[in-house]
Amino acid sequence: MTTTDIEVLKYPIGKFEAPAEITPQILAGWINDIRHLPTLLEIATQDLDEAQLLTPYRPDGWTVTQVVHHVADSHMNAYIRFKLALTEDNPTIKPYEEHLWAELPDTHKTAINVSNTLLHALHKRWTVLLDNLTPEQWERTFLHPATQRTAALKAVAGMYAWHGRHHLMHIIRLKERMGW
Repeated sequence: MTTTDIEVLKYPIGKFEAPAEITPQILAGWINDIRHLPTLLEIATQDLDEAQLLTPYRPDGWTVTQVVHHVADSHMNAYIRFKLALTEDNPTIKPYEEHLWAELPDTHKTAINVSNTLLHALHKRWTVLLDNLTPEQWERTFLHPATQRTAALKAVAGMYAWHGRHHLMHIIRLKERMGW
């Protein structure tokens, strides 16, 4: 497998790049991506058996199970980051070691339907929040200590909309390649 092939497997929809201008229409699309992700993820995984769930989406990649649990972990962190940014002045957020979280027992010993259920509830709360932000609130920021970059919530919404689609496509493309 070539480096190009691995990159396509890693980034099936490409890497996230925020547009120069984030319009209300773009934000609405991103919110809808976040809103619908739990259903799309559940549909993509509903008929997979245990062996399929334990299949990595690429060489040296996470299994389908790890991907689903990772999305829940990541989006819980995202929701908290939004709430911190909305209630504090440019807070420094807490990064986490996602590759280590993916190896913890709750990832390996919990059925994915638990994370799917969590995502439905979490994304409901998250999209209610997002649907009701003012233009001023979309401009609120947090600081990511690993990059020392300040991120505005409107760009962060796009990154997490991309993140959901990105991991959904890992599963969909795996299913296509495997003929599932």
